[in-house]
Amino acid sequence: MNTCVVMTVLAPDRTGIVQTLSQTVADHSGNWLESRMARMAGHFAGILRVECPEANAAALIAALEALEGMSIQTRQEDSDPDETRHLLKLDVVGNDRPGIVRALSGAIAATGANLEELQTTLESAPMAGHPIFHAKGIASLPEGLAPGALTEAIEDLGPDLAVTVEE
Repeated sequence: MNTCVVMTVLAPDRTGIVQTLSQTVADHSGNWLESRMARMAGHFAGILRVECPEANAAALIAALEALEGMSIQTRQEDSDPDETRHLLKLDVVGNDRPGIVRALSGAIAATGANLEELQTTLESAPMAGHPIFHAKGIASLPEGLAPGALTEAIEDLGPDLAVTVEE
């Protein structure tokens, strides 16, 4: 029987981090299922989900946590993810302001939806050059919530937000 290990990785950015992680997973008969990785402020930041035989999980976790120069936190999950969720893609663009992520996440949570993924960036506004907030993500809806309710909750945050919700 297999089990999943979810981990976060933070380390000063350098060549070979992903190779070291993937080799450690392979050494324990693991399979790299999914990941999100980025370079932020000179650091490598990543979240990963790997699968391995249940008998190898403790050794894999110990080996990962022992890697030098990396801060790695792990969680073992025995259950399969719920694949029956109703997922929507979100795209939100508007003027940047302090607290915009708090307001956006609060509006989504108030509907009962759950943020599955969120990526935010600041972009330069065409022609004006001032910062524009851009969020892309995926939200799962609770049973009975219409996609329009999620759109309306986000649009209620201000007239400057352009919101696109797609199934």
